[in-house]
Amino acid sequence: MIFTDTHSHLYSTQFNADIDEVVAKAQEAGIKRVFLPNVDLESIEQLKNLTAKYPDVMKPMMGLHPCEVKENYKEVLDIIYAEYQTGNYIAVGEIGMDLYWDKTTENIQADAFITQCKWAAANNHAVSIHCREAIGLTIELLQKEKIPGLKGVFHCFGGSLIQANEVIEMGFMLGIGGVVTYKNTDLRETLKQVNLKHIVIETDSPYLAPVPYRGKRNDTIFLLETAKILADIYSLTLAEIADTTTKNSMEIFGC
Repeated sequence: MIFTDTHSHLYSTQFNADIDEVVAKAQEAGIKRVFLPNVDLESIEQLKNLTAKYPDVMKPMMGLHPCEVKENYKEVLDIIYAEYQTGNYIAVGEIGMDLYWDKTTENIQADAFITQCKWAAANNHAVSIHCREAIGLTIELLQKEKIPGLKGVFHCFGGSLIQANEVIEMGFMLGIGGVVTYKNTDLRETLKQVNLKHIVIETDSPYLAPVPYRGKRNDTIFLLETAKILADIYSLTLAEIADTTTKNSMEIFGC
């Protein structure tokens, strides 16, 4: 049984004191693969160091998070792209749109997002998409651009069934994490109408811890709480959820 956490920030300073213990516990629980999306320029070194420490576990991505898209974003993207071109990355991420924190940067966020999507498509890589308070807009942007060969995951998916179907129709998968364990979500009902072949699982560590750990630091081992909910939704065993979602991750990320 092999689980894959397709979206985690284990390189965060929040794990500096106990990263070895966190990884060991995850490994013992069957979580053998952890995908690491980059956030900004400062996170690159941290991400690379963690990948070097656990090369058989950690699989890094390179990208610029929408919340880090500022006036100088083009210069920053040049640096991010140069790092991406080293060939050490499995995907482009974490990229996308975020209108929760700042709506004034919508236009430059969109430009940075589409630019990075084109990098990925040109290299047959997937993208890991962040779309907080912007899932409809993000779908519209991708439908408008129609970038040939683009694929990836809508990280932390929490949209409607209509949006889920639009995402799937474009060739993307749904990244499901701790939100599916929350009482005030409609996501479980939505997923009952989505085939498991379109789903990967994630933690977004150290953020968005699942029930019963909500409000605490999210650890990779908490991926099991999400897997338990999916096992209930699809009437499958944990091993079957692990096998199918890991297979899905290999299909969409190519590794």
